[in-house]
Amino acid sequence: MKNLKLLFMGTPDFSVPSLQALHDRGYDIAAVYTQPDKQRGRGKKVSYSPVKEKALELGLPVFQPESLRDPAVIDQIRTLCPDVIIVIAYGKILPKAILDIPAWGCLNVHGSLLPKYRGAAPIQYAVKNGDAVSGVTIMLLDEGMDTGDILKKAEIPLDSKETTGTLFEKLSVLGADTLCTVLDTLADCEAHRTAQHEADATYTAKIGKELAAIDWTQDAAVIERLIRTLDPHPGAYTMWDGKRLKIWAADVVPGTDALPGTIIGVTKKTFTVQTGSQALCIREVQPESRRRMATAQFLQGLSIPEGVQL
Repeated sequence: MKNLKLLFMGTPDFSVPSLQALHDRGYDIAAVYTQPDKQRGRGKKVSYSPVKEKALELGLPVFQPESLRDPAVIDQIRTLCPDVIIVIAYGKILPKAILDIPAWGCLNVHGSLLPKYRGAAPIQYAVKNGDAVSGVTIMLLDEGMDTGDILKKAEIPLDSKETTGTLFEKLSVLGADTLCTVLDTLADCEAHRTAQHEADATYTAKIGKELAAIDWTQDAAVIERLIRTLDPHPGAYTMWDGKRLKIWAADVVPGTDALPGTIIGVTKKTFTVQTGSQALCIREVQPESRRRMATAQFLQGLSIPEGVQL
């Protein structure tokens, strides 16, 4: 249905492939809404959201309201007369007054196979829980938190070393492709929409720095998944020589009867840490105030004796 007039709402990198795909396929994008610009760093330099940068590159009108509940903002959206509003990680809740504007509703691209992993961190939890598959869901927004009817799902297998960063990239592209498929066949998709099974719903809270400190008493597999979950941000860490040492990559290996956190093996390329069950061979690290590096580089000129406890 290429004659649809769209209004696009999104903010982070995850939203950009969908905006690009809609533009490339010739859809009429009346305007793009994104979060207000932010000041970052010591110099308070103003930075644009990735979606704003892409919209300006494509020559699309950009709006950045502080609130979607402002009557003037609602009137503006109503004046634009969108047939569909596309919402992807916008960062604001749409009030009912806006949900009711487009004739075909408000479509959301969600980074999980709903109703599993509703909420703020669906991609992180797929990695954290060691899921074999993940995917995207195109749903109709309602007033609930990711509770709307499902129009289409698409899934992909997870790599054994999948990180949040790599899965974000894969799902952002899959989401763009799936969204375009839905819009191309919107009448049929809406005619066959399905309600979510509330009994199967799970919610995910935002993952922050409070989970970043590694607890070596946990099983090696659990810690290894946490490391991948926190890549690229904020990064899992342990303490070495009084400073933070981020761990970016590790392999589960057999352990010993040493206490959790004890370094049980050192080579020229890696060191191995005992956990609550099995051990982790550390392959990539980041010393405090330095860049990410292979463990082999970290160990150059550094003597780490076995038996030291992190």
